[in-house]
Amino acid sequence: WKLWVFQIRMTISARVPEVITGDVGGFAAAVTTGDRSGMSQEALGDLRASNTAHLLAISGLQMGLLSGFVFASLRLFLIFLPYLGPRIAARKIAAGGALLIAAAYLALSGGNVATERAFIMVAVALIAIMLNRRAISLRAVAIAATIVLVLRPEALLGPGFQMSFAATTGLVAVFGWMRDGAVQVGPKWAQPFVVLVISSGVAGLATAPIGAAHFNSIAHYGLVANLLSVPLMGLVIIPSAVLAAILAPFGLEEVGLWAMGFGLRWILLVAGYVADFEGAKGYVAGPSPLVLPVLSIGALWLILWQGRLRYIGLIMMAASFMIWARHDRPLVLIADNGSLLGVMTDQGRALSKEKGAGFVARNWLENDGDPSSQLVAASLWGTGMKRSKVAQVGAYEFVHLIGKKAVSEFDRCQSDQIVIASVETQRDFGNYKVHDPKTLRNSGSIGLYMQGDEAVFVTARDISGDRIWSAWPSNQPSKKADQKTRPILK
Repeated sequence: WKLWVFQIRMTISARVPEVITGDVGGFAAAVTTGDRSGMSQEALGDLRASNTAHLLAISGLQMGLLSGFVFASLRLFLIFLPYLGPRIAARKIAAGGALLIAAAYLALSGGNVATERAFIMVAVALIAIMLNRRAISLRAVAIAATIVLVLRPEALLGPGFQMSFAATTGLVAVFGWMRDGAVQVGPKWAQPFVVLVISSGVAGLATAPIGAAHFNSIAHYGLVANLLSVPLMGLVIIPSAVLAAILAPFGLEEVGLWAMGFGLRWILLVAGYVADFEGAKGYVAGPSPLVLPVLSIGALWLILWQGRLRYIGLIMMAASFMIWARHDRPLVLIADNGSLLGVMTDQGRALSKEKGAGFVARNWLENDGDPSSQLVAASLWGTGMKRSKVAQVGAYEFVHLIGKKAVSEFDRCQSDQIVIASVETQRDFGNYKVHDPKTLRNSGSIGLYMQGDEAVFVTARDISGDRIWSAWPSNQPSKKADQKTRPILK
């Protein structure tokens, strides 16, 4: 049956772009089957810069809108059935039908982790309806999170799980407080718009710190883009997709796809417009590992605790941002295979190579909150030998030897030097510290931090810890250094 479902999925992925061309067709295929191959990098970049990329993924929003639309439509249909309407449990039957459609959507989308997580959340809500329980509650969110973690424990550390449940928990809590306190913002006729603004604002605030921590960027105008885009997903795109599915057996799916394309075209226009705003995207440095745990515990304390003690959660949340603000990036970074050296300067991180080790360079710069390219970062090193880069950092002189020729010609090892070779070397450097791909396999990448007047080396092994399947770590002792000495690049 998996092959049969895959064939249906590929058929839809091929058919949709035939009816809706360009990026809009690729967007439609992504929303229906999870296939993003039809979208250009420019369109994807606009969606990310405007914080509307979540509309591209088959996740909680799409799954919730689809199941909600099917549930409401089925319930309305059953209620108005002659004779049967008043005599059947229309609400429970509609919930069961919506659950089946959600399961079909899960299979059609390819069953990726985000969609599985969304299906579990929706399934918990629909089953609660069938059991005469409140569908949307913090208890239901906790049950869904527990099921996800039992099935995929590794999801806890992923941005998808964290952002999905942060947004869901925030929305359930805020609207629960409004319901219990009988709070109504604005006149009745404006309630749909008010709910949309509150939903987008709460979800944005809940997910922004997590997104910034994982992706080192913030979309400053994401709220505006989402206010202009999300309503069309629920009012036009999802209903049109259902209509296309109903009409497909009769060869009339073009009617639904045309309406679907109208909504998706609008979203791409909004994304492109917002992405062109000056300062649409901001960059932030990576946080300390303590930030997200402290922030999450504080937020949960604020939501779950009762009485005045709940405001301790606000103190914890404020403390997490203070920890983030005071977190320093490593002054020096050494790649785990010796292919790249990065030194922090007043202008940003200087890299020892203009190209090569691009993945490492991109990660370093992103975690520094620096949007510069590797070429720009390498230009900060200034002039010097192409295959031998030297940086004086406090009491240490770092020498990066690039290639076999540079390693073979190097003959001036000194006691205060740390040599990084991009290739394995058989040369005897005596008691001097040399990092090559062989030794770095034991320690992993290395960072140098300044703690007062002391330089502290931290390896990837120090952070991950020793494992029985890992080689023994190679420890680098700390050494006194002048904190005020700025890096001198040669």
